[in-house]
Amino acid sequence: MKNKDLIQQQLKDSLAVAMKSTDENAIATAFAAFAEDVQQNVMEEFETYQKTADSNILTKRGVHQLTAVEDKFYQSVITAMRSSDPRQAFTTLPAAYPETIIDNVIADIKAEHPLLAAINFTNTTILTKMIVNKQGAQLAFWGPINSAITKELAGQIGVIDLTLCKLSAFMPISKDMLAVGPQWIDAYVRGVLSEAIALATETAIIDGTGLNEPIGMNRSVADDVTVTAGVYPLKTPMVVSNLNPLTFGAIAAKLAQAPNGKQRPVANILIVVSPVDYFTRIYPNTTVRALDGSYSYNVLPFPTTIIQSTAVAAGTAIFGLADKYLMGIGAGTNGGKIEFSDEFRWLDDERVYLSKMYGNGRALDDNAFILADITGMTAAVLEVAVNNVVKTKEQA
Repeated sequence: MKNKDLIQQQLKDSLAVAMKSTDENAIATAFAAFAEDVQQNVMEEFETYQKTADSNILTKRGVHQLTAVEDKFYQSVITAMRSSDPRQAFTTLPAAYPETIIDNVIADIKAEHPLLAAINFTNTTILTKMIVNKQGAQLAFWGPINSAITKELAGQIGVIDLTLCKLSAFMPISKDMLAVGPQWIDAYVRGVLSEAIALATETAIIDGTGLNEPIGMNRSVADDVTVTAGVYPLKTPMVVSNLNPLTFGAIAAKLAQAPNGKQRPVANILIVVSPVDYFTRIYPNTTVRALDGSYSYNVLPFPTTIIQSTAVAAGTAIFGLADKYLMGIGAGTNGGKIEFSDEFRWLDDERVYLSKMYGNGRALDDNAFILADITGMTAAVLEVAVNNVVKTKEQA
């Protein structure tokens, strides 16, 4: 029998593959299989908790005390699900996810996904548009209002429409599940939503085209960029063959160029790279062996956060300013409700529900992220200072 964690990882992988395709049936099937596995795990842990009253099970599953609003929401959902005509019951159900549930989903995502924790990822449940400061510097000036000041402000304010991108998650819920209570259903809903949002969002943050999905870090968002049929073009890759101070300084200098010819300080650089490229290209360039034989890894000439992501194409890496990527997701005014679905009529003991979330994301300016070609990156010769004497160490 396969390990439960292995099965769930395989289901996640299948879901990730399906979400990269345009086959809606494949996406729905993968969602349902993954969600059903989460449901089985929740039910098993609920039954174990009933027998043992082990509070560690609650912590492991993420079961927590609901607020009055959250409890009322789930109680109304349970009542609708128990109805003989759930489709009709859900059409008259006014409540969408309370904002605190989305907050908890985002917190769960950030705890498990380093990239989504690094960027500016926020709950936009009550918003439809966000006005953003693309400049990253002050937008206030002393003196009379004139054309020169108007020109300074041009291009520094942008609007992100949060209703353009929709993420749908399928959730099968058995009759037995309805008996476990709101807290456990909340744990199930958050488990499904957090992984579904994370998988879809991470891929879009890296390589989203902008067509019905966020604009990826590897895409150009320059004011004069040509957008073809809603698709933003890939950035022209910067060839990076090593990570020495001179190269890293050139990367940092480019990131320090804010819009309209301004400059901005750079305190930390984000590197996102595929796992294979990390171990074959980045790791050999950032690992130092001391004279005592010990190793230090991720050693770079500037404060840097390195994150592995399967969403990054082989032979490439993303260098950027994490806080300059804004991602908002929530119920919005168009979604956040749980709906009855006819997608899986063959599941006799279960009813399948559909939950829609809305959001969007993009880099705040074109210089905030660099697409790098690292195919020529080889092992580095690193310098080590010992008693003020500089020695070189060839990294094997």
